[in-house]
Amino acid sequence: MPSQKILEQKQNVVAELAEKMKNAASGVLVKYEGITVEDDTKLRAALRAAGVEYSVVKNTLTGRACDEVGFGEMKQYLSGMTAIAISAEDAVAPAKIMKEYAEKIESFEIKAGFVEGAVIDATAVNALAEIPSRETLLSKLLGSMISPL
Repeated sequence: MPSQKILEQKQNVVAELAEKMKNAASGVLVKYEGITVEDDTKLRAALRAAGVEYSVVKNTLTGRACDEVGFGEMKQYLSGMTAIAISAEDAVAPAKIMKEYAEKIESFEIKAGFVEGAVIDATAVNALAEIPSRETLLSKLLGSMISPL
């Protein structure tokens, strides 16, 4: 049986992760197995620049956080080496960055995700990644408004 101190640490990790997931616009679960240190460093830098939090948390703790938030369906994807990327602001950023790296690295794979309180599978995460950025959409809208009829 774990000591009280270790149990409290784990409960804190679950509570923090659940709070991040609850307040997030979106998140993506990935299998990060086989990624080199160099690629991982580049990935983390890209995620930081986009305002996305990326962390590796034990599957059991992630599963408990999913239960707390109401994402019980996501627990089926929690096997193997799993990492989670969470964005509080931009719903598309984690999916875009993770898809980019999944295409570059064969062993890196998108498992599932969540958007606005709903769990989505890998296909939906990839579809979300195809959506143009907010800036691109705004520039297209302004361009069409300014152009002559």
